[in-house]
Amino acid sequence: MDRKKVKDLMVPLDDYAVISQESTLLDAIIALDQAQKHLPAGRQPHRAVLVVDDNKKVIGKIGQLAFLKALEPKYNMLGDLGRLSRAGLSPTFISSMMDNFQFFQESLNDLCRRAIYIKAKDVMHPVTESIDENASLHEALHKIIMNQTLSILVTRGDKMVGLLRLSDLFDEVAKQMKGLAL
Repeated sequence: MDRKKVKDLMVPLDDYAVISQESTLLDAIIALDQAQKHLPAGRQPHRAVLVVDDNKKVIGKIGQLAFLKALEPKYNMLGDLGRLSRAGLSPTFISSMMDNFQFFQESLNDLCRRAIYIKAKDVMHPVTESIDENASLHEALHKIIMNQTLSILVTRGDKMVGLLRLSDLFDEVAKQMKGLAL
């Protein structure tokens, strides 16, 4: 692992599901399906879609949790539930707040029908962190853990060239550990 660099594990941007910020969640689902079809053997599936602006610059991503949260727009009224919990609000209090908002009262079919038209820019998580393609995997581990993220953009100079995913980094660590145990 000491000799490998971020570029050795990253998924090239051209191989990733990418949509414009004006695309809908349905467009995102279709792009994700298409990207899955082109994965090399043994590679973890994609679990997010990258969102680009009009200049093709990556500005955000939509992961599986964001897709599911988008089904219920009232979640935005609560803010970051993890932050509320870390601020000391009890799970019981947070649960009572959720009960009062009456989430997911519609059928799954109705929720999905409405979500088809939601714009990517309205549910994406902005992406600000990146790492150079020649950075060590040690640095990548540190950045992913410190930012508590499932992926980080990979750059070459000022250009975005790929995405380093937690799943691929974990696979490399597991492979190294098993190799040392033999």
